[in-house]
Amino acid sequence: MDCYIDPEKHRFRVFRDLPRHEPADMLNLVRLREKASYEDGREATGAEAYKAYGTESAPIFSAVGGTILWSGDPQFMVIGPEQEIWHIAFIARYPSAQAFLDMVYNRDYQAIVFHRQAAVETSRLIRMAPRPVDGSFG
Repeated sequence: MDCYIDPEKHRFRVFRDLPRHEPADMLNLVRLREKASYEDGREATGAEAYKAYGTESAPIFSAVGGTILWSGDPQFMVIGPEQEIWHIAFIARYPSAQAFLDMVYNRDYQAIVFHRQAAVETSRLIRMAPRPVDGSFG
């Protein structure tokens, strides 16, 4: 499986070009490294490094109006490649795509994102537009 930790520049440009003033729900799927890969050589598990990322990014996430809509522990891949194992799954809602960009460009956020980079083996981040729920799948 390919490793996806940070957005590729061309994808981030496309994200920035999408409407910025609409709510953005971000589906996160994360596979952690067994051992974190810190450039400074510090020792931690991937789970410990991701916890540090979550703790340190929480005030910044909250300040831009972000909330967690749903969080769960993936248990079993019913449909899809069995080798796609995810340790963490959640949906983060931002009041606007601009709020997400504000978080990502925040100097304090940029100073702590190295915890996420050390923790994550691979991930998926999918921007979704909220839509009304009518009780059906379609």
